[in-house]
Amino acid sequence: MAIQKILVVDDSPTERYFLTDVLVKNGFSVSTAENGEEAMGKIKADKPQLILMDVVMPGQNGFQITRAIARDPETQDVPVIICTSKNQETDRIWGLRQGARDYLVKPIDPQELLAKIAALG
Repeated sequence: MAIQKILVVDDSPTERYFLTDVLVKNGFSVSTAENGEEAMGKIKADKPQLILMDVVMPGQNGFQITRAIARDPETQDVPVIICTSKNQETDRIWGLRQGARDYLVKPIDPQELLAKIAALG
């Protein structure tokens, strides 16, 4: 099943706008959340088909939220791609261990992002 509904989770308005713009121009339906708590509410209320998750956010970080999504039977089938400025290999490994399907380092390359989404769909 092709991915249509994507949730962008990032505390940066600029980053949310950038990712939303790229995705909408490529035919995706996008909703956004500013932090992990808001994201969990939106995931439960209107289950997205993919989540793009920032790591560094107020409250719970993206690794914690990704782990919560991966461990919850209601949400564990929703893939998460971590989109972060954390570019260390240890961060990438840790993100994948928390349940993320992929890991992208900011600044996000639109073509790379779209290729990763296509690979999941």
